[in-house]
Amino acid sequence: MNEFIHQAAEAIAAARHLVVFTGAGVSKESGLPTFRDAQEGLWARYDPEELASVAGFRRDPALVWRWYEYRRNLCRAAEPNPGHRAIAELERWVPRVVVITQNIDDLHRRAGSREVIELHGNIFRYKCLDANHPVDLETLPDSEEIPPRCPTCGSLVRPDVVWFGEYLPEGAFERALAEVRRCDVMLVVGTSGVVQPAAMLPHEAAQHGATLIEVNPRPSGITPLADIFLQAPAGEALPRIVEGVRKIREG
Repeated sequence: MNEFIHQAAEAIAAARHLVVFTGAGVSKESGLPTFRDAQEGLWARYDPEELASVAGFRRDPALVWRWYEYRRNLCRAAEPNPGHRAIAELERWVPRVVVITQNIDDLHRRAGSREVIELHGNIFRYKCLDANHPVDLETLPDSEEIPPRCPTCGSLVRPDVVWFGEYLPEGAFERALAEVRRCDVMLVVGTSGVVQPAAMLPHEAAQHGATLIEVNPRPSGITPLADIFLQAPAGEALPRIVEGVRKIREG
């Protein structure tokens, strides 16, 4: 693997515009279960679409709210891992670094990454169901109603995440697409490469001439595209890549 670490470090050290594209594998190394892995115990008996769709929310909003409160608590307790921190550190060595993530846990920002495009939303943000008004729970009046209601229009408040059957947040995919079409290196970490439309981003980067580096414990849908494939966990491979970039840039 040392040879591939060195190749990846050389490519990133020479980059002017790096896009880092991450999936659930990065967060899993912080102890966060994937959506379906989190469906254990009490939650195991529910169909995923009952817990993550507009129809499911309308049927039983309190149930869905409790599910996301459970997941928010998991995210609050998690800490950025060495992979997250290595990605953030790349900003010291590459002129432009943009993180595009399918994760909703906010760990990239907590690790220090400054420009993060969240394709699937953020579990710590809220909006109303009917009009998409942003809602700050901290400013809502005390109420025992679960979920609370939007102070602007009175509709139910929901997590600002992408549910089954929903489009990505307005402008997020367009921003991501613009970044991958301009980047000279794309680092793909911990994603299966099968969830659309996010999975098309590495293809776009490759078609526009970017060097594609993948870090994943197992081959994915992206692997056949990759110029460099490191079969390893992010927390193991990324700090070594960043150390290699540092040595190259410091000369």
